[in-house]
Amino acid sequence: MSTVTEEFGCMVFNETTMKERLPKETYKALMRTIKDGEKLDLNVATVVANAMKDWAIEKGATHFTHWFQPLTGVTAEKHDSFIQPSADGKIIMEFSGKELVQGEPDASSFPSGGIRATFEARGYTAWDPTSYAFIKDGTLCIPTAFCSYTGEALDKKTPLLRSMEAINKQALRVLHLFGNEDVTSVKTTVGPEQEYFLVDKSVYDKREDLIYTGRTLFGAKAPKGQELEDHYFGMIKPRVQEYMKELNHELWKLGILAKTEHNEVAPAQHELAPIFSTTNLACDHNQLTMEMMRKVAGRHNMVCLLHEKPFEGVNGSGKHNNWSISTNTGKNLLDPGATPESNAQFLLMLCAVIKAVDDYQDLLRISVASAGNDHRLGANEAPPAIVSMFLGDELSAILDALEAGKPYGAHAKEKMQIGVTVLPEFSKDTTDRNRTSPFAFTGNKFEFRMLGSQDSIACANVFLNTAVAEVLCQFADKLEGSKDLNKDLQDLVLKTIKEHKRIIFNGNGYDDAWVAEAEKRGLYNLKSTPEALVHILDEKNVALFEKHGVYSRKEVESRYEIHNENYLKIINIEALTMIEMTRKEILPCGTRFASCLAQTVALEKEALGTSAAELETGYEKEHLKKVTSLTSKIYKAVNALDAKVEEAHAIADAGKSAAFYHDAVIPAMEELRKYVDELETVTPKDLWPFPSYGDLLFSVR
Repeated sequence: MSTVTEEFGCMVFNETTMKERLPKETYKALMRTIKDGEKLDLNVATVVANAMKDWAIEKGATHFTHWFQPLTGVTAEKHDSFIQPSADGKIIMEFSGKELVQGEPDASSFPSGGIRATFEARGYTAWDPTSYAFIKDGTLCIPTAFCSYTGEALDKKTPLLRSMEAINKQALRVLHLFGNEDVTSVKTTVGPEQEYFLVDKSVYDKREDLIYTGRTLFGAKAPKGQELEDHYFGMIKPRVQEYMKELNHELWKLGILAKTEHNEVAPAQHELAPIFSTTNLACDHNQLTMEMMRKVAGRHNMVCLLHEKPFEGVNGSGKHNNWSISTNTGKNLLDPGATPESNAQFLLMLCAVIKAVDDYQDLLRISVASAGNDHRLGANEAPPAIVSMFLGDELSAILDALEAGKPYGAHAKEKMQIGVTVLPEFSKDTTDRNRTSPFAFTGNKFEFRMLGSQDSIACANVFLNTAVAEVLCQFADKLEGSKDLNKDLQDLVLKTIKEHKRIIFNGNGYDDAWVAEAEKRGLYNLKSTPEALVHILDEKNVALFEKHGVYSRKEVESRYEIHNENYLKIINIEALTMIEMTRKEILPCGTRFASCLAQTVALEKEALGTSAAELETGYEKEHLKKVTSLTSKIYKAVNALDAKVEEAHAIADAGKSAAFYHDAVIPAMEELRKYVDELETVTPKDLWPFPSYGDLLFSVR
């Protein structure tokens, strides 16, 4: 049996494997491309392709694919075998540099938001050498960017790479002001924590809503949920432990730094957290993690649910995006050090993030907007829809002192007083954590907590990288050529604090008073996806992306169309699923139960000679009235929902249609659900057509 150290990265054409298999000069040239951004020569690509093919075949691969991330939110791949015909009627195994560098999938079959017409099919995938190739299911997967024939980005990776170049360029300008001439590159790093649910496949297969939409559209609350708080960090059940064990091994083989695993708050909910990676690699790895979670669950006769809110009444799932900035010399630029109050470089970087989050709070909200995440944000399980920053006591006190022009009185770290002498002594952190904050400083990084569990992390990091790049650009423009750098730096920090401190909030984000306070401060409160998305077209946002070459105006407009279409399509699928389940399963169930009750009442009356008046308070009569009334209300509600869906279908404009789905269709869905869930509470279990919440949440034992 191999050890973890032997197993880790065994299916990845990583730097160690490259060094072993590539000629020295080829390896050096490729490293210059990966680390310094030099253009890759096709001759180098040819040598790399041959070595990559030989390695993959030795690992059992027979095919290769350009693995990319279109705007569907999931990954895509088209497999080609290595085989080529030979003159003797047999085959040889070949893989050229051109095949490594470039592919040509059909661009018209992926979302483009109007960039490509249906008849314009040509698109290109281009090898991203900064993300290592890997083997999955006997196929060599080559991470690639995906663009249209005319050069526009049709994927999530291309803008992410552009945003990383933007923040690298501007951060270097700032760092060189501090004399850091040895720093040649700056990269953002991310560690995305991933929450998920596990349910038994046998109950999942009986829920049409879970199959079609990933969440339960109906379901009365179970007698027990998360009230006792006994699941969070509780003992991991053996069946789940076996799943986690296999998942870890599969991820480790792909070079994914899966580190922490535990039970989450809700029954059947769990979390996996990796170690930090460069943002581009972290994005690729998170997509692979979600894919592997689903795949491994199937092997254990379970289903992994990644929807943000699969169950009403218990916590949903998010994805905490732990974001930081590091140099090629190993310096974390968000590490305050022992004396943050005198660490000018750290304070300037901190102010850059504060200003970026304040100036572009709408973009950060847009970056996490989705139909699924709308159920979660602000629901006392996730941060509110209002973007704010938590800095903690120490950093807040430092900024207050700077603003007031007073010296900061630093305090030594306190020792924890637990009251048990045998326990080891240790220092407490300078500040507590705040789980209600959307964007919280956690020591040497920021934790962006608003992301939805099933979404790619690319969009959030594209927007965050670009916003910070813009502020760093403004800072560099201000400070370059300064005759008194220390004074100008101090003035800039002070000015930034005064103008942008409104975004800092260390209190309870769930408190209703915060909503009023945020409004007074002039902060956005964009509660729904349609309400948020329209702001991506604001001129300041379009100008931001164009200035730094992250998106063109056409690409921004395409994203607006795609996100609106995705939102309305999801709600439409959910509404149609509710209509089908109601008409084919729930209404017939109500009718059958009412018929059984009516027959019982008639038999009792006949057998006992009881008058109708005397039967009014009997169990069957009371239930008959309730079931008949609820069935009638369900019938009216499903017809009303159907009418609203038909009305929505008549709206051609994607933005207006998405708004109508939010304002009219969703309330009709909620009205229908209210009556169906009530009917479930009075219907015998053997008559109810699908598994209950209790069956689902406690199905994995």
